Amino acid sequence: MVLSPNDWLIIGGLGAAWLGVQIVVVGRPPRALRRGPQPSAPKGSPEAFGLFWLDQYGTIGVALAVGGALAALWGCLR
Repeated sequence: MVLSPNDWLIIGGLGAAWLGVQIVVVGRPPRALRRGPQPSAPKGSPEAFGLFWLDQYGTIGVALAVGGALAALWGCLR
């Protein structure tokens, strides 16, 4: 069975979306997308470094989830 490019868009998109959702569930969304008071730390401290990387991790998760969902949708609509 040969898969068409649309099938690969759907497969890859759903896989990326699933991974992105898992990342967001584990690492939480970035602080810029959350409501309410956010944790902060003094500039240059190890805690600030950790918050920065958690934000990056959450941003990657959101990008994968949204991009994957769009790719799967594009594959379905083509």
